[in-house]
Amino acid sequence: MKNIGQLMKQAQQMQSKMAEMQAKLAEAEMSGAAGGGMVRITVNGKGDMKKISIDPSLLTPDDKEVVEDLIVAAFNDAKAKVEAFTQDEMGKLTGGLNLPPGMKLPF
Repeated sequence: MKNIGQLMKQAQQMQSKMAEMQAKLAEAEMSGAAGGGMVRITVNGKGDMKKISIDPSLLTPDDKEVVEDLIVAAFNDAKAKVEAFTQDEMGKLTGGLNLPPGMKLPF
């Protein structure tokens, strides 16, 4: 029975650490850029877009498609940074525990 109590204690600690990590992710902000920095997007650790900056020289009707493509590229850059940050934080939380492919925390 002692092992079950130990497992319950570890589960509670993991749950507490997970809540802390989620709060940290919500506060974290990462920026992505495209077009040599002409388009910048800032997202939080949950992937919510917080800010977009577009160089005024791109704001012409002729550059509409270019701007659209740069926005997508900048967002994808920011999203990749968020995913890398999340992976790093999860690695810290799980102590390097190798989870099976496709298994994501929180469940």
